[in-house]
Amino acid sequence: MQHRTFMMGEFEAVFPVDRQYHPNHMWSQPQKSGGTRFGFTAYAVRLLQDVYFLDWAIDAPAQITAGQEIGAIESKKAESSLYSAVSGNLTKFNQALMEDPSAINVDKYDAGWLFEMDELSLTDATSPLDVEAYLELLVDVWEKTQRTIKGQMNE
Repeated sequence: MQHRTFMMGEFEAVFPVDRQYHPNHMWSQPQKSGGTRFGFTAYAVRLLQDVYFLDWAIDAPAQITAGQEIGAIESKKAESSLYSAVSGNLTKFNQALMEDPSAINVDKYDAGWLFEMDELSLTDATSPLDVEAYLELLVDVWEKTQRTIKGQMNE
């Protein structure tokens, strides 16, 4: 599989070129079944570290809008709400993650997918990025992320 790498300090974050990426640090990939799968990027997983709880705030199928809260996640480093990157019809969740969300940590681009959607409605604001554009976004946010991690936001 072809990929690009982004260095997060001494850690490599790998991004397959066969996916699209979203500013909320999710990837998306059209499926042969006609739907589009979504999951967390290596960048998000590295920042979260050790996801151990996942809960969905809605039931599938459901029409959702970009930016809508759809669930919550807890990890070693954070508790956070999950928001949809795009508008569309959320058709299913990865049920295996409800019993064991560790696949998010170890197989983020395959078994660790989060949900599937169809009938996507994209706007300029929600159009996905190719891997190169996403890496440019990471360069822009990495410095701020490092300050946040180190607790130096006010310096």
